[in-house]
Amino acid sequence: DGIRDSVASRGLGDVYKRQNIRMPDLTAYIDGQISRFQKELCDFLRIPSISTNPSHAGEVRKCAEWVANHLHAAGIEKSEVIETDGHPIVLGEHRISEDAPTVLVYGHYDVQPSEPDDLWTSPPFEPTVRDGRLFARGSVDDKGQVHMHLKAIEARLASNVDMPVNLKLVIEGEEEVGSKHLGAFLDKNAERLACDAVFISDTGMFSPDLPCITTGLRGIVYTEINVYGPASDLHSGSYGGAVVNPANALATILDGLKDDRGQATVPGYYDSVRPMTERERADLIRLPMDEETLRETVGAVALGGEEGFSALERMWYRPTLDVNGLLSGFTDEGSKTVLPSQAMAKVSMRLVPDQDPDQVVEAFEKRVHELAPEGVTVEVKRFHGGAPWVADTTHPIFDAASKALERGFGAPPAFIREGGSIPIVQVFEDVFDAPALLIGFALPGSNMHAPNEWLDLSVYRKGIEALANLYGGLAAGL
Repeated sequence: DGIRDSVASRGLGDVYKRQNIRMPDLTAYIDGQISRFQKELCDFLRIPSISTNPSHAGEVRKCAEWVANHLHAAGIEKSEVIETDGHPIVLGEHRISEDAPTVLVYGHYDVQPSEPDDLWTSPPFEPTVRDGRLFARGSVDDKGQVHMHLKAIEARLASNVDMPVNLKLVIEGEEEVGSKHLGAFLDKNAERLACDAVFISDTGMFSPDLPCITTGLRGIVYTEINVYGPASDLHSGSYGGAVVNPANALATILDGLKDDRGQATVPGYYDSVRPMTERERADLIRLPMDEETLRETVGAVALGGEEGFSALERMWYRPTLDVNGLLSGFTDEGSKTVLPSQAMAKVSMRLVPDQDPDQVVEAFEKRVHELAPEGVTVEVKRFHGGAPWVADTTHPIFDAASKALERGFGAPPAFIREGGSIPIVQVFEDVFDAPALLIGFALPGSNMHAPNEWLDLSVYRKGIEALANLYGGLAAGL
């Protein structure tokens, strides 16, 4: 109890020294503390830090304070909660030496909404272990991965293993709503946060025994199409056939946005798409990918998409255009013969290097208006967007990271892409003129943003040790 009470103010390494307790080695320390680590993670996951919902603002703040306290408990010298015009950012700093390279660790403590809650097997904010998996909202995106970093740092410091890099940690609370205030925070604190590399764990790995380094992310453009017709809903029998139905008009627009080959019909959409390199094709061949397993994992009748490309190529190296939501007319139980006055669709586009989000959204909006039939008014709203990102894998940090991951998992890592978007990655590289290293631990099918999100606990354990070793190995690449 004495050690536990002292943790928050001193860090575990200081406590061991103060009480003259022999420092355990890294592996033994992690094995001895893993039960506590998991219980602590469950406490983290119980906080419903849903950043998009104003009613959860208090819980988001509570979560920020939790992170700050546990940064200090892990042995980080300075940790504080910093206000923004939105949700707070947690900043941690730990200096080893003026001459040591500096690594900035980025993650987020906010989570997606849990709805639809009735599709969860166990409540989303009551962490539950089943078959070696920890189920809870945020378990893998991104609380679980942030917590792995905290425990890796704690293990290294408490075990008295040399830490050859200075650490700065930026853990934000708005990633799930587009990191609205992070860019301004980084610009304002650029000198204080100056670093030699940015380390991010908010991505995935291909299988439990195959560590991965993510070398590319798709960008995003998110829009809403609104189609307006008559001044109010109409009786479909009395007016149907004489008044243009906005729902039908919207269906016409959406159908026209893709051709029979699965390609977007937005003018110039593919003009700047970067072709795959031979190295990238070789990386794909190495991966144990089975498209039938993918189909079964997602529960689809069949896979589909742009003709002429494999599933991984479609998900990682090709841009997409997808409907994310539809709303019009009567949607309750039973029937109501109504001609709706308006219709709405949420449409997103995932972009790849070297597509420009601003150019894409301009061309998209023009195309939507071209496809709209007469008799309706169309409005396109623009929401958040972000540029794609691709790493320079010739930087020495990638070789150093590869060696450290191979020690932790017993296999050399694969270089992969991610279909999702983390727009802030490019911002970090631009602000600090430093390479971003993305090493994540989400397994395929882990249901990020969906009901029954889960984290593999064996990966959680391996990942903590791999990250602890990685902190030692990164200095060789900087």
